[in-house]
Amino acid sequence: MGFVLSKAMNDSLKGQQEFLRLQLERQLVLQNLMRERQAAMQIAWTREFLKYFGTFFGLSAVVLTTGAVRRKNPAVLLPILPLSFVFAYQYDMGYGTLLQRIKG
Repeated sequence: MGFVLSKAMNDSLKGQQEFLRLQLERQLVLQNLMRERQAAMQIAWTREFLKYFGTFFGLSAVVLTTGAVRRKNPAVLLPILPLSFVFAYQYDMGYGTLLQRIKG
């Protein structure tokens, strides 16, 4: 009698373990899917931001260059330097390989 009861409990335990393993696999798949969607959303946001920032950067470069030529003072061009770093970073994030390098 004890053997039959023990065997039934072992079968039930194995069934529960299999169910938990399947549930864990499904959770991992769902987490990976959510992570991929979040990364895609971040890339899309960066690309959209880059459109506006690129326009701002281009206009700023033209205006600062014109101001530097008119005033004959190259120091007016200094704000282009940090703006170019931000632009390069955003471009790399949106269209380059920054996210792959971060994952690596």
